[in-house]
Amino acid sequence: MYSLLGILPHFDLAGTVEKITNTLTNAWSPFFNAIQAIGSNLTDGLTHFLQAIPPTLFLVACAVFAYWINRKQHKMGLSVFIVLGLWFIYNQNLWVPFMDTLSLIIISSLLSIIMGVPMGIIMAKSDIAQSIIKPILDFMQTMPAFVYLIPAVAFFGIGVVPGIFASIIFALPPTVRFTNLGIRQVPKELTEAADSYGSTEWQKLIKLDLPIAHPTIMAGINQTIMLSLSMVVIASMIGAPGLGRDVLSALQRAQVGNGFVAGLGIVILAIIIDRFAQKLNKHVDKQN
Repeated sequence: MYSLLGILPHFDLAGTVEKITNTLTNAWSPFFNAIQAIGSNLTDGLTHFLQAIPPTLFLVACAVFAYWINRKQHKMGLSVFIVLGLWFIYNQNLWVPFMDTLSLIIISSLLSIIMGVPMGIIMAKSDIAQSIIKPILDFMQTMPAFVYLIPAVAFFGIGVVPGIFASIIFALPPTVRFTNLGIRQVPKELTEAADSYGSTEWQKLIKLDLPIAHPTIMAGINQTIMLSLSMVVIASMIGAPGLGRDVLSALQRAQVGNGFVAGLGIVILAIIIDRFAQKLNKHVDKQN
C-alpha cells in the first residue's frame, strides 16, 4: 500500500502557497499598505473618540439606553449589570484596553456585515453562486483561526489591521449563511403574489424578502459579533491592542489573577453586546 502511494510524485502544496503569498505581497504591496494606512487611521480615530468620552458619561449613557430598550417591560436588570460591569472595568484600570477592544469589534463586525449581507443575498438569488460560495464558507469556518494570522501578517504586518483582517475572515460566514437561509425561507406564495402585482426584483428584495428574513439575518449578525469578540485574544498575538493583549501578557508571565480579570472584562463586554443586539432585534421586529 505504501509503495503504491509512493509512486505518485510529491506535490509541494506548502511551497506553492508560500510562493503565491510572497508574489501577492510583493506585487500588491502598495494596495496592502494603503489598506493598512486607512485601517489604522479609522481604528485610531474611533478609539480616540471612544476614549475621549468621560467614563461616567459612557456608563450612564449605556445604562439609560439599556433601560430605554426595556422600558415597556420595566426591567432594570440590564442597566444594573452595565453599571456594575463598566464600573468594574474602570476600577481594574482596564478602561483603555476596553475601548481598544470595543473599537476593534465595531469595525470588524461592521465590515463583516457590509460584506456578508450582499453575499448572502447573491447566494439566495442564485443556486450557482451558492454552490461556489458555500464551500468557501465551509473552508473559512473549519480552518483553525490561528492560520488566518499568517497571511494577515504577510499582507499587513503587525498591529490592529491584520487583527481586523483575521477577525473578518473568521466572523463573516454566519452573516452570509443566515442571510441566504432567511431569504430562501420566504414563503413562495408571497413571492408569487408580489410577482402577480408586477414587483421588480429590487422591490421584492426591499419590501418582501429582507423584512421577512430580518430575524434570521439578525441572528447571523449576532453570531458574527460574538465571533469577532472571540478573536480578540488571538488577534493580540499579532499586536492588536485591547483586553486580549492583557490576557496574552498574563498567560506569558503566568499571572493567573491578571489573566482572570482581563478575561472577565471580555465576558462583561460580550454580555453587554449580546443583550443589546437581542433587544434591538426584538424592538425592530415589533416595529415591523
